[in-house]
Amino acid sequence: MAGMRRRPHPFALPVLSLLWAAVLTAATAAEPAGRYNVLFIISDDLTPTALSCYGNEICATPNIDRLAARGTRFTRAYCQGTYCGPSRASFMSGYYPHATGELGYKNPRPRIGDRATWAGHFKGAGYYSARVSKIFHMGVPGGIEGGGDGADDPLSWTERFNSPGPEWRAPGEGETLEGNPDGRRPVVGGNTFVVVEADGGDEVHSDGKTAAKACELIEEHKDERFWLGVGFVRPHVPFVAPKSYYPPYKPYSEMPLPEKVEGDWDDIPRAGINYKTSRNMKMDERRQRKAVGGYYASVAFMDAQVGKVLDALEAAGIADETIVIFTSDHGYHLGEHDFWAKVSLHEESARVPLIVSVPGKAPAVCGSLVELLDLFPTTAALCGLEVPVRIQGEDISALLDDPGGQVRDAAFCVSPMQKGFLLAERRWTYLQYAEDGSAGAELYDLESDPKQYRNLADDPAQADRVAEFKAKLAAKLTSLRDNDL
Repeated sequence: MAGMRRRPHPFALPVLSLLWAAVLTAATAAEPAGRYNVLFIISDDLTPTALSCYGNEICATPNIDRLAARGTRFTRAYCQGTYCGPSRASFMSGYYPHATGELGYKNPRPRIGDRATWAGHFKGAGYYSARVSKIFHMGVPGGIEGGGDGADDPLSWTERFNSPGPEWRAPGEGETLEGNPDGRRPVVGGNTFVVVEADGGDEVHSDGKTAAKACELIEEHKDERFWLGVGFVRPHVPFVAPKSYYPPYKPYSEMPLPEKVEGDWDDIPRAGINYKTSRNMKMDERRQRKAVGGYYASVAFMDAQVGKVLDALEAAGIADETIVIFTSDHGYHLGEHDFWAKVSLHEESARVPLIVSVPGKAPAVCGSLVELLDLFPTTAALCGLEVPVRIQGEDISALLDDPGGQVRDAAFCVSPMQKGFLLAERRWTYLQYAEDGSAGAELYDLESDPKQYRNLADDPAQADRVAEFKAKLAAKLTSLRDNDL
């Protein structure tokens, strides 16, 4: 049966009768491939602060909340790349972006050779391995409209499934918010801020189809070990969801916006100003508020699909055999610093939601620094599989028993679009642009300035700290490139 493995008996078979050998073979073939299944659920472009379990008092996410109530919710989890391509290539391959050189939107396979990816490692151990929709990079909305595989890695999967959807073309009430100050621009595709209150139900859209297929696969493979990746594309733009999800976030005029600080950009290096801002998107306050409301409605729609998958796991009777992970590929700005979307190395973009639920582990909240790269070795260890020594993440399973512990001193993240690097420590975060720092730097004290308004990089009192961070960053990059790839 798929998903099962054979183990050689410790004694020499010639000593045994052929009948006894056959009995042993049948018995060992019935053993599971590992201790647990792995259900990996990932949202696209999701900031932790949009989730009610992370403190949002407007956007309701009851299904992600119920997972958090039984798992460990990490509050200092970081992606390794602040946009889809490098982030997903990193946590799936087990390597930092600068180790593989995959800083864009391609698959890491040419650089990792025959090395197994995260899902591929479980497949090699006898697991049924499948993905539904976006796990490696896949263009949104274009790739979803076309229904293709994107930058997928076919070697990772026993099976793979795509979930085409109408995206910005969905019938309903739509408005283009970006680059549309006079209101004349029609609803458009691409990486553009568009809100569509769509006609029809969940099943019309990609995420509705993804949830339905994931539920089907859970039921179909409940009697064998599986690694199942479920990739939801919301709340990535366009902000499209069935219109039934919008009423809690209307009227849009009541959506709160982040605090605006006079002269906020004055101490941010030019390279650190995000590629999407209220100014260059020509979004007035009305459009900004509607963008937040559309984002929240998309999050609520995605949360409902997460609920369907969790329900299917419980209905199949295997919730107590399954590790469930919920996360995003990176965070997202919703007007903080007048920035929007991803790419930035500020906390809103670099930090991700991360919930890990393991059977038998008590619920907890963990403030330790962790990376998405840590999921590969951690799940391998929890499932009793070999943890490849070559991969660059850390096994953080000890934090599930001791959430006050610490596995890493710093988290590392990159923004190739900005030629930027982030080292986040417990108290301090350091952002540097260009490897030699020639394009500027930012230093923030998260204890006194958690929203990162006061850049201390040019403060003479912090000169030694900046020099220390710069040296740490150089050493980190050297260590990544010394890896034998």
